[in-house]
Amino acid sequence: MLENTLKGYDIVLASASPRRRQLLQELGIRFRVQPKKVEENFDEQLAPVQVAEYLSKLKARAFSKEELEEKTIVITADTVVTIDGMILGKPKDPANAREMLQQLSGRSHQVITGVTLRSAEKMKTFSVSTKVFFKELSNEEIEYYITRFKPFDKAGAYGIQEWIGHAAIERIEGSYFNVMGLPVHRLYEELLAF
Repeated sequence: MLENTLKGYDIVLASASPRRRQLLQELGIRFRVQPKKVEENFDEQLAPVQVAEYLSKLKARAFSKEELEEKTIVITADTVVTIDGMILGKPKDPANAREMLQQLSGRSHQVITGVTLRSAEKMKTFSVSTKVFFKELSNEEIEYYITRFKPFDKAGAYGIQEWIGHAAIERIEGSYFNVMGLPVHRLYEELLAF
């Protein structure tokens, strides 16, 4: 259905994330990938949901008006993991990943993805939040995961679709795909309305 609505459109996924690419493919949309390099700086006073939306908009604004030809829709996204009011970004190294996973161990946290749709005429930004509950992780489990899966490209130092999601996540409240990095159910609705 969405494929018919978007017929003739040039859909651009402005993300290097293989997970976002996979999820968009599974929606049945024809698109091309064109990430833009953006400095992801933000005001520390922003709430986590505002950060996800702000960074998503920042990525969308990296496309000049000239690049947004008629019937072009750019999709950008940014995912943040938040616990105790702090945002956990992508870990810098194994020690940082270990610290993040220890923080998440035995607790719940929020995963928020901000998404922006941009064309030459308009821009729409929305966000989706999912609550994730981790079991208590042993040091051995944390070391195994970091060594084997190298989660350095993932906010919060984990991927729900990997071993840790199967072994350590007790439950979620909200969208599984949002935790992967793209709330496809909401994206589908927004693209239909865009």
